[in-house]
Amino acid sequence: MIRVLIVARSLIMQAGLEAMLIHEPTIQVVGRTADLTTLEQFFRSQQIDVVVLEFALLTDTNLEMLTSQEEVAIALLVSPTEAYSAIALLRSGVRAILPLDITTDEMILTVEAIAAGLVVLHPDVSDILLQELPESNEPVQSEALDAPLTPREVEVLQLMATGLGNKAIARQLNISEHTVKFHISSIFSKLNASSRTEAVTLGMRQGLIFI
Repeated sequence: MIRVLIVARSLIMQAGLEAMLIHEPTIQVVGRTADLTTLEQFFRSQQIDVVVLEFALLTDTNLEMLTSQEEVAIALLVSPTEAYSAIALLRSGVRAILPLDITTDEMILTVEAIAAGLVVLHPDVSDILLQELPESNEPVQSEALDAPLTPREVEVLQLMATGLGNKAIARQLNISEHTVKFHISSIFSKLNASSRTEAVTLGMRQGLIFI
């Protein structure tokens, strides 16, 4: 059972988020609050696995407190008008960044995924992350990799995660199919993967790509 705490400003939003999750047999909503000062009390009294948190309530202080809870996965809900750095949030320990208008199915899948240790980035948010990546061919560092992936390789791996084939990836990135095959070969080598599925799984575990 995945135990979820909902943190949102309004009672209406709290109720709406709970309604998305309450009928899923693998998920239990154990609390709702708008007061982040009560979070430590929740952590002491409840075994929390996932915190679904409205980004507007987030401060550096409570983010540090939340990410210090090693067994707790954090999902942030952001509005299109809010300014934030996806890379900074993910590096701090946030496991998911989602739009406020997320669907019920997307919410359930997100809670299950981050509780299992994966990182989730909604497609509406992934564009922001790609904009933050360096435009040069400098590698994106990852301590667990023998050799880091380049930003272009990260893009290819992200598109692989959506199920696109080589031709579709080539069209999406406006490059040749031969170049896509070259990037995939390099990705397999760097991640020590033997299949597309394994490469995507390893990429998610390293926080390089998001679903």
